[in-house]
Amino acid sequence: MSPALHPLPRLLHPAAWWLWGVGLAVAASRTLNPFLLLLIVAVATWVVLERRELGSSNALVAFLVIGLVAIGLRIVMVTLLGGGVTGRVVLVRLPEVPLPDWTSGVRIGGPVTLEGTLFAVYQGLQLATILACLGAVNALASPRRLLRYVPATLYEIGTAVVVALTFAPQLVEDAQRVRTARRLRGHSSRSLAELGRIAVPVLVGALERSLDLAASMESRGYGRAVRRTARSTRLAGVLTLVGVGGVVVGLYGLLDGTSPLLLGMPTLALGVACAAAALLVGARRDPRTHYRRDPWGLSEWLVAAAGVVPAVVMIVAGTRHWDGIVPQQVPVELPAVPLVLVAAILVGATAAWTAPVPPLLARSRVARTTSAQRELVAS
Repeated sequence: MSPALHPLPRLLHPAAWWLWGVGLAVAASRTLNPFLLLLIVAVATWVVLERRELGSSNALVAFLVIGLVAIGLRIVMVTLLGGGVTGRVVLVRLPEVPLPDWTSGVRIGGPVTLEGTLFAVYQGLQLATILACLGAVNALASPRRLLRYVPATLYEIGTAVVVALTFAPQLVEDAQRVRTARRLRGHSSRSLAELGRIAVPVLVGALERSLDLAASMESRGYGRAVRRTARSTRLAGVLTLVGVGGVVVGLYGLLDGTSPLLLGMPTLALGVACAAAALLVGARRDPRTHYRRDPWGLSEWLVAAAGVVPAVVMIVAGTRHWDGIVPQQVPVELPAVPLVLVAAILVGATAAWTAPVPPLLARSRVARTTSAQRELVAS
């Protein structure tokens, strides 16, 4: 850790963590190579272990579990309904239900091939990796911290996104807390009745948090009436629609390797420009103040770059069809692992060193070091 890079423990800007996580997610969406996908998961897990603040919810575990479920569901769907790669090596033949001709490509039962099963595993692992990247970002930077930096014209949308991103991890944390409390009281059953007894306190806690969040937002001016002219409202609405449409189409073009090149980055840049113009138009009518903004320094730039580099390299590799991006399924071969792509993904792990240590984590590490030194001197 370089003293000049981050001399004091502090929380990194949440936008930097989200740029890092989204960059890794984009890199994962461009490949089906299981080795590269597992490497991305390992990088995200390592950074969370090194830079997650003490006391914050570890949403990565919940997202990893959801990813494992997604892999299993993908395998079951391909096994029962088909839709995967038509392979040569038949593992098992299930009883097949005859279907009409217009349902070509879909089947119920039939032969289960090794190639199709591996393709389902690759696709499920890709989705699980993207979920792991999002879970890592949730563990490193709470979406609520981003709410302070949402432009004034996007209060309602920003609030809805923040609530949606924090709902599932918070439910998992509440369920674990209630289950631990019931175990301490001698209730260790795993029956459906026990699940119902856990669900009620979890839902009550979710309702209480919603009421607290609503009261907190109301005290900070959310939902206030703002004067706007009809012209500025129409202009902001048109720019917002065009911008959101461009961003959605551009992201689809970036995530889908089969889409045309012009459907990706150019459309995304146009959408971002229109959205930024809409925000500027609305910000003139919605002034707001800021209190103790998070600094954006060299550490933020390095962490953001650590996520952008894997995404850019993987996009270039996908457009140029490098070996190892999409493994060959028929016949089955061991996927190649290009060193350039491995190095690009490992760049994302540098966030574990370039990001400053959170305050509580730094205090805990200092306490452990001091205790170890005292034990060494005493011995």
